[in-house]
Amino acid sequence: MKEVQNVQIDDYIKGTELGELFPAGFRKHLHVYSFEKGDVLFSTGDQLDELYFLMKGKIKIFTHTPEGKLLINRFKRPPALIGDVEYSRGSAVINSVEAVTDGEFLALPFKDLARLEGEHPAVIRFLFDTMAHKFYTEMHATSMHMLYPVEVRLASYLLSISEVGEGTVFHGEMKTANLTELAEWIGTSYRHLNRVLKKMSADDIIGRENGSIKIKDLKKLSMLAKGNIYE
Repeated sequence: MKEVQNVQIDDYIKGTELGELFPAGFRKHLHVYSFEKGDVLFSTGDQLDELYFLMKGKIKIFTHTPEGKLLINRFKRPPALIGDVEYSRGSAVINSVEAVTDGEFLALPFKDLARLEGEHPAVIRFLFDTMAHKFYTEMHATSMHMLYPVEVRLASYLLSISEVGEGTVFHGEMKTANLTELAEWIGTSYRHLNRVLKKMSADDIIGRENGSIKIKDLKKLSMLAKGNIYE
């Protein structure tokens, strides 16, 4: 993750709710970071000193079990916030964050955020609403996760890791080891996951070739995903 220089913050946040959240006098403390697909942006146990607003791109929130297995919690698009829970609790990073696509964060140091809370109470309400929404959606996703059939869970996963939708090709994600992890995460067997992939291929929703998968019909995949249960 790299800081982007010479950004006109007023123009950058114009037309967003952040334009109303941050008074003109505080905008000098804001700065922009860019990241690339595949970057691990934050890891469990890291200490944060800034609040990050996702402005562009898509990120994956995940953790690891004691056995080392990957557990994906959610995929996030703008607007999304990273560091709100850590700021409120004074804790280290709870879940790791990885970039699914290239993107950008707008960041505000915690020390300036603390001062902003005292001078501009609207930010407190913003953080409260954001965290309440986050906990609600994550609890809802967890409770609903296993109620959907494997076809829906797999279609949602493919949509979530795609960059541009139809025509997106997945290579590394479809290796046997990764498919085994995916099967465990969505609550099925590796064998059944392969059966579902074959069915989706036969229905011309995806194409499979040389260990990779390509989205062939984005509309059908979106319908199968029921709007995407992971975002």
